[in-house]
Amino acid sequence: MKKTYKIEVDCANCANKMEEAANKTAGVKAATVNFMTLKMNVEFEEGADPKSVMETVLKNCKKVEDDCEIFF
Repeated sequence: MKKTYKIEVDCANCANKMEEAANKTAGVKAATVNFMTLKMNVEFEEGADPKSVMETVLKNCKKVEDDCEIFF
């Protein structure tokens, strides 16, 4: 399953940090962050619950960029 989320981040470097954090999260097969459109595309592993995975993704992203936001 793939989903797109609106994000809020201040700079391209921070967006890269968010992408790395998302890709290291259990349940995420692949994640890409586009700073220009302020969107995060996430492909979930089979059987993963998108809502709980995204809550973990947000926690992991806040560890590297504390003022980022993901709207889901």
